[in-house]
Amino acid sequence: MARIFNFNAGPATLPLEVLEEAQRDLLDFQGTGMSLIESSHRGKAYDAVHAEAVANYRQLLHCPDDYAVLFLPGGASMQFAMLPLNLLPAGQTADYIHSGAWASKAIKEARLVGKVNIAADTGKAQPARLPAAGELQLTPGAAYVHLTSNETIAGTQWKTFPQTAAPLVADMSSDILSRPFDIRQFGMIYAGAQKNIGPSGIALVALRKDLAARAPANLPVMLRYQTHIEENSLYNTPPTFSIYLMMLVSRWLLKNGLETVYRRNREKADKIYAAIDATEFYRGTAVREFRSDMNITFRLPSEPLEEQFVKEASRQGMSGLKGHRSVGGVRASVYNALPMEGAQALADFMREFARKNG
Repeated sequence: MARIFNFNAGPATLPLEVLEEAQRDLLDFQGTGMSLIESSHRGKAYDAVHAEAVANYRQLLHCPDDYAVLFLPGGASMQFAMLPLNLLPAGQTADYIHSGAWASKAIKEARLVGKVNIAADTGKAQPARLPAAGELQLTPGAAYVHLTSNETIAGTQWKTFPQTAAPLVADMSSDILSRPFDIRQFGMIYAGAQKNIGPSGIALVALRKDLAARAPANLPVMLRYQTHIEENSLYNTPPTFSIYLMMLVSRWLLKNGLETVYRRNREKADKIYAAIDATEFYRGTAVREFRSDMNITFRLPSEPLEEQFVKEASRQGMSGLKGHRSVGGVRASVYNALPMEGAQALADFMREFARKNG
C-alpha cells in the first residue's frame, strides 16, 4: 500500500497512527469480541471512549467548568442553524462578520431565525482579506458576534480575534486545534471534525452553559444545546465510531502538544508560501497578513497551466490540489496531520514546475 500526500480541504488527512489503531480495533475492540461500531452506546466499552473524548477535548481547549463540550451530528452546517435557534432571542440582533463563502452560509441560516447585522463585509474582496478592527460596526446589546476563523475557500485566517462586548462565537471548522487560543474569549466555538480532528458528519461544540439557557421553550428537544449538555451528548444514539476516531486524534494532539503542532503547521505553510513568493509564476490570492496556515490558495498564469499542475502533482502522489469549484485555481490544505514531507514535496514540485513552464 502506498500512502499519498493528501491536500484535500475536507474530508482530509488523518494521522496515520490513528488510522492504524482504528484498523487494528475494527473487528474486535479491546477484547469485546465485536467492533465498536456494533457496541451499545450505553455499554462499558463505548462509555470509556466517550468519557475520554470529552475529557481530552476539555483539556486541549482548556475549558473552564462553566463550559460544556459536546459532540453533535450534522457537522458545522447544522450549527449554522442550531446556533441562532438557541442563542438569538426574538427581538434581538446577532452580528455576523462576512468574510467569505462559509460565513455567507452561516448568515443565510441565521436570517431564517432572526435579525442579523452584517458587522463587516470582505466576502468578495480581491485579494482576499479579513476586516480590520476599525471596520467592525457592532450592534449595542447584540445577542452574539459570529466570525469564521478560517475561510477554507478564500485562504484567509484570523490571526488575532476581535474583542467584543457581546459573546463571540466562531466557526473553527478549518483550523480547530491547529494553534493555541483562549477559549474564554468566546461564548461558543464549533467545528466540523473532518479537517483537523476526525471524520465528516460530526461537530465539536464548546459553549458557555449560561448561553444554552437562552433557548426558547418551544424549540424541539434535539435542537436544544441544553438537552445535549444534560445528557452528555448521549440523548440519542450518537455517531459512536466517529467519536472514537475523534478520541484517537485527541490522544495524538495531546502526545504532540498543541504548541508543537502549531509550530509544524507554520513551518509547513511557510515552505509553500516561500515557493509562491519566489517567482511571479505563482500568485497568492490572499493578502499576506491574512494568509491561512491551513488552506494555501494561489493561481498560475492560466487555467490550462493550473489543470496541468494539478494533474502532474497527482501523478507524483499529491492529491486534492484543485481549487474550489467556485473560485478555481489551486488550493493546498495542510492540516495538522499532513506530514512535513508532504509540504516539502509540494514546494519542490512547485519550483520545478515553474522552472519548466514559466
